[in-house]
Amino acid sequence: MRIAVALVAFAALTACSAEDKPAPAPSSSSPAPKPSTNAAAAALDPCALLPAAAVSKALFLDNLTAVPGPVQDNATSGGKARTCEYKLDDKAAGALAVTRYDGRQAKPADMVASIKKAKAGAQDIAGFPDGAVYYVDEQKTATLAAAELVSGTPVLINYTGPAKMTPEQLAPLVKAALAASN
Repeated sequence: MRIAVALVAFAALTACSAEDKPAPAPSSSSPAPKPSTNAAAAALDPCALLPAAAVSKALFLDNLTAVPGPVQDNATSGGKARTCEYKLDDKAAGALAVTRYDGRQAKPADMVASIKKAKAGAQDIAGFPDGAVYYVDEQKTATLAAAELVSGTPVLINYTGPAKMTPEQLAPLVKAALAASN
């Protein structure tokens, strides 16, 4: 449950960031977004992007289960977060959150920079095309977050786990989810 609280706090943080401004309303002369644009991003199911078997392998834990977590939509930012919780014998092993910003214009690198600016002690993680950031928060959870565009829609993907998880443990999980989202 502590991880779910951390995810809610993370979603609120990214939604309220000064760098995260709403996109201007489209004018009548602007072309309407393609229906498939939002459909591709909306189809991102965290449990499908990162199956329990992949998390088990990365964390050297047997028999992890993946269950859909709470939906965390933020009307203020337009963020629509879906989560997948990974458990071992009903004990939390982490959670993957996929937050999409339908109708928004944001660059993935700017989204990552905004998180880094907002989180004390956050550090850049190499090996991600648009950057990634790792931090341990006051709830004693470790998070690695990266962003990308999925069919033109900005999407933030982050894995949150116990504070003892290192960037080296988290990076393969986020990379796998990013790869599966394309």
